[in-house]
Amino acid sequence: MSAEKSLEKSRADIRHIVFDIGKVLIHYDPNVPFSRLIPDEADRNWFFANVCTHDWNLEQDRGRDWVEAEELLIARHPDHVENIRAFRKHWNEMVPHAYVESVSIMEGLIAQGHDVTLLTNFASDTFKEAQKLFPFLTLPRGVTVSGDAGVIKPDVAIYELHARTFGLEPSATLFIDDSMPNVVGARTAGWHAVHFTDPQTLKADLTLYGLLA
Repeated sequence: MSAEKSLEKSRADIRHIVFDIGKVLIHYDPNVPFSRLIPDEADRNWFFANVCTHDWNLEQDRGRDWVEAEELLIARHPDHVENIRAFRKHWNEMVPHAYVESVSIMEGLIAQGHDVTLLTNFASDTFKEAQKLFPFLTLPRGVTVSGDAGVIKPDVAIYELHARTFGLEPSATLFIDDSMPNVVGARTAGWHAVHFTDPQTLKADLTLYGLLA
């Protein structure tokens, strides 16, 4: 990082911290259940590339109902009904654990009195399940769930919605996300944003912003 960028961070007046969830606070991997359901790796890769694709799943994050989503795929791939329905049925296995160090960082920021909220691309119903599986997701002041909002990151509209909902000043807001396009989206909305790669790097970024001693 350049000295100029470090100076910019150290001078920033951050009063709001916004965490992404998937692959920042909790692990997500559809291969966990599907390695059992479709043991052959080549067949499993084909299934994710052609049937239950990332783009298909993203529409549930945008608010599409699971029944509609399943029926759409079943009409196209009638030979894969069981595995199509298995995607939602076994969703809880796709989030097998939290990232303990990242959660500890978030909890520490909250304990220190920082204003912490969550902004996530997540289907509405699976997010409610995630809160039951991982109670720490209820600790921040609030959350914007894309499935409820009807818009997903990196669309600037979801950052603007989150800022309006929780009274955030964009220039005083720091966003943490594992996806670089989502980081860029936050910056386009006028937020500060850092790319999450690991807890150690996050600690260093937060320290530069003066949020950790």
